[in-house]
Amino acid sequence: MQPEKDDCIVGSKAAPLAKTILIVDDNAYIRMSLGEQFKREADFEICGEAENGKEAIARALELHPDLIVLDLSMPVMNGLDAARELKRLMPTVPLIMYSAFGDVFGEQQARLIGISELVSKSQPAAILVNKARSLLYQNAA
Repeated sequence: MQPEKDDCIVGSKAAPLAKTILIVDDNAYIRMSLGEQFKREADFEICGEAENGKEAIARALELHPDLIVLDLSMPVMNGLDAARELKRLMPTVPLIMYSAFGDVFGEQQARLIGISELVSKSQPAAILVNKARSLLYQNAA
């Protein structure tokens, strides 16, 4: 039995033990649309957003999310550099790279860093939600 989570609670109508998600993307529209997609799911709670990798690390340490969704290409610090640091600081938190991946080398690099899943922005957002759910509930088992 897990203790109730005190971190990353924003007071919405989500389930009491909803899994918390930090969304990291430099595009405000993408952050908003991903947030809307996850808010439709009773078992997820968006606990915060960041617009670059450096901000993502600070927010993750502050909020302690259950999952982090990262864009690859961002100003200040890109998603791969942020993922490397996040895995060092929070090794058990799964990371999903949500990006316009196109090259095999970039995907291999992401996997080596410890990114759990890669989802292309060209895929429906429902795929991202399904992968998030499978990662979080696989880890909880």
